[in-house]
Amino acid sequence: MNDDTRALVWYRRGIVAVGVVTLLIGAHALAATPTIGIKEFKYGPSMLTVPVGTTVTWVNHDEEPHTVTSGTGAFSSAGLVNDDTFVQTFTKPGTYPYFCAIHPYMKGTLVVK
Repeated sequence: MNDDTRALVWYRRGIVAVGVVTLLIGAHALAATPTIGIKEFKYGPSMLTVPVGTTVTWVNHDEEPHTVTSGTGAFSSAGLVNDDTFVQTFTKPGTYPYFCAIHPYMKGTLVVK
């Protein structure tokens, strides 16, 4: 094998390695959807900041039903029972306070930048 052929082989291997790393990083980024848990009658985290276009998931880990209800009317979930989820995509920047319509003392805030 001459030097040009060896260089081409190493070049191709490098391109494949970069492609694999890019796919792995991209898959990890897709899997990292922000999640807010509902447990012990609290949203956790109670405040979250995300970029515009982010989809946020709320998961009820309590035995009691809860809702995710926007204080401004921007979104609202049905009653979520144990392990139910609510998903909302935020396309506009702003501050979105929310609460549980069943237990109004439960409050959280989502900031979209």
